Amino acid sequence: MNKVIRRIFTVLPAVLLQALWLLILFRWLAPWAALINLGLSLLSFLFVLYLITKRDEGTYKILWLLVILTFPLPGAALYLVFGNKRTTKPLRKKLKAVRELPPAGDDTALCEAFRMENKRMEQAFQALKNVTGARLYPNRSARYYPLGDELFPAMLEELEKARRFIFVEYFIIENGFMWDSMVEIMSRKAAQGVDVRVLYDDLGSISTYSRQNAAKLKKKGIRCAAFNPLVVIKGTLNYRDHRKMLIIDGETAFSGGVNLADEYINHIQKYGHWKDIGFCLKGEAAQAYTRMFAEFWDAFTGETIPEEILTGKNETKETGNSVFAAQSDFDGLVCSYYDSPLRADAASNELYIDLLSQAREYAWFFTPYLMPGEALTEAFIRAAGRGVDVRIIMPGVPDKKLVFRMSGSFYPVLLEAGVKIYEYEPGFVHAKGCVIDGIVGTVGTVNLDYRSLFLHFENNSLFYKASLLEDLKQDFLDTQEKCREKTMDNIGMNFRRWLLDGILRIFAPLC
Repeated sequence: MNKVIRRIFTVLPAVLLQALWLLILFRWLAPWAALINLGLSLLSFLFVLYLITKRDEGTYKILWLLVILTFPLPGAALYLVFGNKRTTKPLRKKLKAVRELPPAGDDTALCEAFRMENKRMEQAFQALKNVTGARLYPNRSARYYPLGDELFPAMLEELEKARRFIFVEYFIIENGFMWDSMVEIMSRKAAQGVDVRVLYDDLGSISTYSRQNAAKLKKKGIRCAAFNPLVVIKGTLNYRDHRKMLIIDGETAFSGGVNLADEYINHIQKYGHWKDIGFCLKGEAAQAYTRMFAEFWDAFTGETIPEEILTGKNETKETGNSVFAAQSDFDGLVCSYYDSPLRADAASNELYIDLLSQAREYAWFFTPYLMPGEALTEAFIRAAGRGVDVRIIMPGVPDKKLVFRMSGSFYPVLLEAGVKIYEYEPGFVHAKGCVIDGIVGTVGTVNLDYRSLFLHFENNSLFYKASLLEDLKQDFLDTQEKCREKTMDNIGMNFRRWLLDGILRIFAPLC
């Protein structure tokens, strides 16, 4: 709720600007008011034409059209500051300046083998690669964790094994049992000569981690930096680092929905039982996360990670058709990538639309927030319409009541189409993942809401024919047993709800 309130306060200057303009217009410019308003109306009309012809999510366009047509002067100002991706220029400039990282390796033969195995699915992976630049890896060791409670001990165990480096990047860091336990190990490792670096999102951790905390880390020999510091309200305010990753020696990578705070491992309970998921990648596939972290660290801290640290020792053992043969250490494929609001294409949004279009039997999703754009909503509806078993697990106890209610505004249209929605009665679901037909799925940081799909930097791992997907599927079924199914009968559909849902749907992109 605090974050929603902060976003509302960012709008107040524009509202005051509109009030001031009206005062000036009617008090001092009254003789020319009609002519001035005509000129502003013309400019608003041109602005609206620009928005209509611009390639962007339809729901987002509708929101800005309403704002600009209602409040022409502040609406245009707000759009130029917060709604126009040209405001990403400062971030884009920093990323462009990053030195060329060591080669990630060639996956051409692997892609060719994949194409022979499943051409349509390989096209989805290839489209993802074209947008993000992420390469395909053989998956040789990926372990799924159905709770943060189980993920955390594994993280501590692997931290103790660090020999060369430890890279930490999270949206939220909060002092407490979880973070203090990690810092204790990382401090010892730093004293032993291990390169330890921490990157956190300044706005995500605004109430949980301060610059004073970061300074204390530096005294322990741990480099620490904040992403996109919130010094003043600026055009890059919306673009946050929502990624979550712990990388050790370039050989082990952890990710998923779990942030570094005690509620994520149920050490404390704020919203009932916290249901989250994560995974650990080992071997050459972990290098993808090393590169993600290195790119951001180089771009946003002004420091350069020494190349010798980044040079991975793992190499792909097999290429070509033989990777799909029976092998003791081959466990499907994995493509780990990050989403960026700086790109023209929203990678995860397009990926989920593509995967839903290919679903034959079932498509099951975990998400804490359900505010998809128009195209993704249609993809869910069309999949259900052709008989695919589409299910979505949501929280039963919300962490943000307004956002939860906005998510509920999407229930009727999905339920009417045959999508099944379940709410986790013991508490809050923060898991982000999907499994489709048992052969493909994702685990990462991507929520099914506008901010995550279009405005945040996110990371995700896409698995194909990996045993991790079986664990994900079983966890979904186990979690569903603790859920209450939502139906048109029990959501209380009436005129008041219909009216409120319509209004909330318009403003969903703000949350």
